Amino acid sequence: MQTQNPFFDDLARMAGGALGALSGLRAEIEGLIRQQMERFMAGVDMVPREEFEVVRDMAIKAREENDALAKRLADLEAKLADKSS
Repeated sequence: MQTQNPFFDDLARMAGGALGALSGLRAEIEGLIRQQMERFMAGVDMVPREEFEVVRDMAIKAREENDALAKRLADLEAKLADKSS
């Protein structure tokens, strides 16, 4: 769309170009920040979320099994105590 004044056309083109350049700059900065964060996380020896979830699920299962075995042991001890008396 052209206006009567070429000055405004040039100004609009410059603004559009500047916005495009800023958009590219933003993407580049985000990439650099992401890269630095990944480097930092690797340096502090943190586990990925997926590995944490797997270990957490294993711990929950182990606790449930432990509770079931503790109940079973208590039942067996009660039966043994009844037979002894």
